[in-house]
Amino acid sequence: MPPKVDPRAVFCARLKQAREAAGLSQKELGILAGLDRFVASTRINRYEKGIHKADVQTAERLARVLTVPLAYLYSGDERLARAIIAFSRLSREKQDALLREMEEMLRS
Repeated sequence: MPPKVDPRAVFCARLKQAREAAGLSQKELGILAGLDRFVASTRINRYEKGIHKADVQTAERLARVLTVPLAYLYSGDERLARAIIAFSRLSREKQDALLREMEEMLRS
């Protein structure tokens, strides 16, 4: 049985990882995601620390700015998170080919 994962802690860690990978400060991310510039840094800091929980619409805007799929921010499994990022960066044709290959692997 896989270990139990706290979804809020996962979101906090993934958000920070994605922000740092994008080379953005907390304030820059907040502003780009449409938060008021005077509270942007504080809000992102509180999301990353788990003090506040981002609603789905805010999480979607954050993911869009960070150019990661929303699912990445919520994936409690590191391998799955890496697969989500890799898959999202493939062309549509390669995504379809990979899906067919995976489905074939499941049948055999």
